[in-house]
Amino acid sequence: MKAAVGLDHAQGPGWVARFQLTPPSLQDNSADADRLCRAVRRELGVDHCQVDLALLKQLPGILREGGYAVRCVLFRDAGGGLLVHAAPDGTDALAAGLAVDLGTTRVVMRLVDLEQRQVLAETSFDNPQATVGPDILARIHYAEQPGGLAHLQQLIVDGINQHLDGLCRSCRLPTDAVHLLTVAGNTAMSHLLAGLPVRCIIREPYIPAANRFPLMTAAQLGIGANPGARVMLFPGVGSYFGGDLIAGILQTGLHRRAETALLVDVGTNAEVVLGNREWLMACAGAAGPALEGGVSRMGTTAAPGVIDRVRIDPETRTFDLHTIEDLPPRGICGSGVIDLAAQLYLAGMIDIRGKLRPETCGDRLQTIEGAAHLTIVPAEVAAGGEPLRISQADLDSLMRSKAAMYAILETITTGMGLTPETLPAFFVAGTFGSFIDPQSAIAIGMLPDLPLERFHPMGNTSLGGATLALVSREAATAVDAIRDGITYMELNVNQTFMNRFSAAKFIPHTDTSRFPSVPPPRR
Repeated sequence: MKAAVGLDHAQGPGWVARFQLTPPSLQDNSADADRLCRAVRRELGVDHCQVDLALLKQLPGILREGGYAVRCVLFRDAGGGLLVHAAPDGTDALAAGLAVDLGTTRVVMRLVDLEQRQVLAETSFDNPQATVGPDILARIHYAEQPGGLAHLQQLIVDGINQHLDGLCRSCRLPTDAVHLLTVAGNTAMSHLLAGLPVRCIIREPYIPAANRFPLMTAAQLGIGANPGARVMLFPGVGSYFGGDLIAGILQTGLHRRAETALLVDVGTNAEVVLGNREWLMACAGAAGPALEGGVSRMGTTAAPGVIDRVRIDPETRTFDLHTIEDLPPRGICGSGVIDLAAQLYLAGMIDIRGKLRPETCGDRLQTIEGAAHLTIVPAEVAAGGEPLRISQADLDSLMRSKAAMYAILETITTGMGLTPETLPAFFVAGTFGSFIDPQSAIAIGMLPDLPLERFHPMGNTSLGGATLALVSREAATAVDAIRDGITYMELNVNQTFMNRFSAAKFIPHTDTSRFPSVPPPRR
């Protein structure tokens, strides 16, 4: 869990406001709620203000206890303003919010002081729905069984509640001090949290139940925050472009840039957004699974003991491996896989098709059950006492993923009259962006051959965008405009994409002139 840090990049006022109201009199006998709502409407610049019945019951006492000085937590929905919470001004009670990155594999939660706009604590945990199915497809099929959808919803709600309780205890806060929650996830994960049917998401023509979600209360979802807390689920564009990418656009400021830039987030899919403040073009494709723990039997997500960096001496072909926290190796993550492929190529151990070369792999190469395997970590060095190997089938999977990634980037940029090599800024999101060595990704032809300073690792932009919506009115109200401004490019029926995909299934590419910085492999 992290200590408090500032959120200096928040734009404009936040959602906490203080009002000093004129007490009622015979000359001004407005109802308590009307009196406060007038101030809220002026503050938010809206014509309507909603107050829940539970808060209405408390309002007369709150106003009189504070001498009509009141501190409020506000929010907005399509109907106008919301008075989410009110307390006598001067009380020490902290008003908190929770930002959630609702990942398929991993969930990250950040507790925020809404008034001071500081991160109080942060935690992450494996998505408990993985006990039902490791991927979206398995969970959607499970949701179609009797009681399946309700079970999946309960699993994620229970996980959020358990870790919300831990976050609050670490900060000595009651959970009912949490008044706003913002949640960014892909389309399927958002549906499963809301308890919406997911069957049609994976069936042609791939239609979600909703792209926009109503502003819900914590009580409606069973989340253990203040019962009247509002839960904002980031909207999506379709089945394959969800709220996590909208949050990413918000965090990177892509929608406010004068210059065109590109954002890529690799997870379950590779999701790409190209644009500026005038336009946004998006597409998604299956370039992620081979990098998210699926590339080989030793593949896994980033964690202690996992290989995240690989270097191979091109002359001696000796391996230099780095693991997270310098522990004995027990697997390899996406950044390590990309490093490994690049180093194998530059050392001449795989050819331009990604095929292992027996003459240079030496005694590291073995045939197991009729398939070629390269030993990366011998058994005596590996954490589990078993050798860590990569197979030819694993490398073939990586080649398809890297080709898909480059083809996606090329298709979306050329579709807008640009080329990948001319982009002035390239934002790379998620753990993929945090750990990847762009030079290795360039070497295998996964990312375009740009000067390294143009690549900007952005970390968890899904969590970052969700946090911005918690602490900035401007950011939260920009979400719908971002969503409405996106044009989605469908790749499944794009023959040009398929042609580019075929051309990119070589290292670095069939057209090596696109990658002038990549040296030829050692022979």
